[in-house]
Amino acid sequence: MAYHGRFAPTPSGPLHLGSLLTAVASYLEARARHGTWRVRVDDIDPPREVTGAADTILRQLDQHGLHWDGHVRYQSTRHDAYATAVERLLRDGHAFYCTLSRRELAQRGGVHPGPSLAVPDPDGSAVRLAVPSAPVTFTDRLQGAQSFALHEQEGAFVIRRRDGLYAYQLACALDDADDGITDVVRGIDLIDSTPCQLHVLDCLGRARPRYGHLPVLVDADGQKLSKSAGAAALGPHAPANLTQALHRLGLAPPADLAGAPCPEQLAWALPHWSLDRLAGQRTCPVMA
Repeated sequence: MAYHGRFAPTPSGPLHLGSLLTAVASYLEARARHGTWRVRVDDIDPPREVTGAADTILRQLDQHGLHWDGHVRYQSTRHDAYATAVERLLRDGHAFYCTLSRRELAQRGGVHPGPSLAVPDPDGSAVRLAVPSAPVTFTDRLQGAQSFALHEQEGAFVIRRRDGLYAYQLACALDDADDGITDVVRGIDLIDSTPCQLHVLDCLGRARPRYGHLPVLVDADGQKLSKSAGAAALGPHAPANLTQALHRLGLAPPADLAGAPCPEQLAWALPHWSLDRLAGQRTCPVMA
């Protein structure tokens, strides 16, 4: 099977070192397998977006030599596809309308009981996807066998919000399917989203991609680097950023390549790349 990978940043700010690590790993894996590497901007949630962040991210990728195949996909242009998927899930009995608020859900222990709370009227309702009683299982390329009992952990989850915005789990799953993505390489902080996305694909009868969840970068206190936690944007010297990302991914470029132009570093990294080197790792420190 031909390999098709992707990198899907959220435009809530510029890339930081942790997001660069994910981009580099997914890029190298796609190129090592002679596959394609696409970029998708996950701009499905306007309140979280930062003006100009999408263009900044694309410029950062280009500066680091991470050149994508084809056009950039923007989730904000995909509402018709999401609407069609939601209507199908409703029609097939997988999804239902629900007016339960977050506060009411918290009072129930945070686990939605499912269609027993369905309402007939779509006005003012969210759309939730019922979950199976059996665990959702998959084998992660890096983290091994995984099993999630969604009916115990969160229950029926939202695929379209009350305000009409489509939820990440639906959009991400459908975009991967429609783009023919065969392999998703991303941070382990998203592994809890994977069973929900797999369940969406199963309900729609779409193929599942393979997943490999990378270790995330943590600071000296063991906290994940993230935009929400105020992680610093990448510095202006792209070659130095790339050298650090390669080291964090288990590669050790020779001394004369440290800080070399990004295309030279990537050309060296490609034949030395192995995703398996990161198997079982969940975190790695920012500094050596």
